Amino acid sequence: MLTAAATDSYLRPGARAWRCRPAPADVPRFHRALDGYRPTPLVELPALAAEVGVGRLFVKDESDRFGLPAFKILGASWAIRQALADRADRADGGQITLVAATEGNHGRAVARVARMLRRPAHIFVPQTIGAASAAAIRSEGATVTTVPDGYDETVRRAAAYATGDPSRLLIQDTAWPGYEQVPAWIVEGYSTLFHEVDEQLAAAGAAPAALVGVPVGVGSLAQAAVVHHRDGRGRPAALLGVEPAVAGCVTASLRAGALTEVPTGTTVLAGLNCGVPSSLAWPYLRDGLDAATTVSDNEAVRARADLAALGVPAGPSGAAPLAGLRAMRHHTDLGLNRASTVVLLSTDGAAGRPA
Repeated sequence: MLTAAATDSYLRPGARAWRCRPAPADVPRFHRALDGYRPTPLVELPALAAEVGVGRLFVKDESDRFGLPAFKILGASWAIRQALADRADRADGGQITLVAATEGNHGRAVARVARMLRRPAHIFVPQTIGAASAAAIRSEGATVTTVPDGYDETVRRAAAYATGDPSRLLIQDTAWPGYEQVPAWIVEGYSTLFHEVDEQLAAAGAAPAALVGVPVGVGSLAQAAVVHHRDGRGRPAALLGVEPAVAGCVTASLRAGALTEVPTGTTVLAGLNCGVPSSLAWPYLRDGLDAATTVSDNEAVRARADLAALGVPAGPSGAAPLAGLRAMRHHTDLGLNRASTVVLLSTDGAAGRPA
């Protein structure tokens, strides 16, 4: 049954003045050198631009990234490259098993990179993942362990499995005190997506984005959006984070002014069903997000159907930014008008689950 929980929202008008360090410049070069690299499409949707009252609206379609149905391999590939180099520098030696927890696409991305590197992978999944998603991870050659609990406990189990064994390397996209370097590399890996958007907007003759809508789980992709648009290089777009109504941990944290854990429920936005933000992402989201909002399953499913009708094969999580934009478009603090360019990140395809 689809949820219809009330929308919660947060606005921070001063976010565009905040500044942070840029992502490393060599990340896009790394991805371009990988076999099978190509930029994912940036699809212009004039009908949606007219609906929300802006000049041009584009959707970044991540339904086929290196043959996988989500963007996650950008972060996983860069982080694995950096982590294996770091492990080699410390001369641990031996065969390394890559370990991760996931509700779908992050774990499959780690498993795919492991297969490319001819290394083993061990992926932990919550019981709610579904047989098809687990099978997709196994198809990459990974060992899959099912945890009879939710995502957050699955992360704890994966971390416990990898801890203290030099033959195991945890590649997780959420951070906690003492585990922040690998998640930081994952966030750096996502920077390629935003460089592609800039280049594609310019090629389309569009103005730089006035607003970017981002699905939010633990907040790593939203952190990458903040870094890209708050690095002082002339891209100060408004940033809108969108979460499930049953798992609005970032919106709750922003409203509380402190990192806040919330109970989670059942939602079709499965990859965003996270109860606590990444500790690494939190300072960036606190200071660099202009707005955050939660959306119901019904709103996300409607947005997914509307995108599909316009030729964009989004999953519910990928469609969430459209639902969030619809909920927030009348807030004047976002600065949208008939001349604005809006970019929405559709992070997963119809077959993907972005966690």
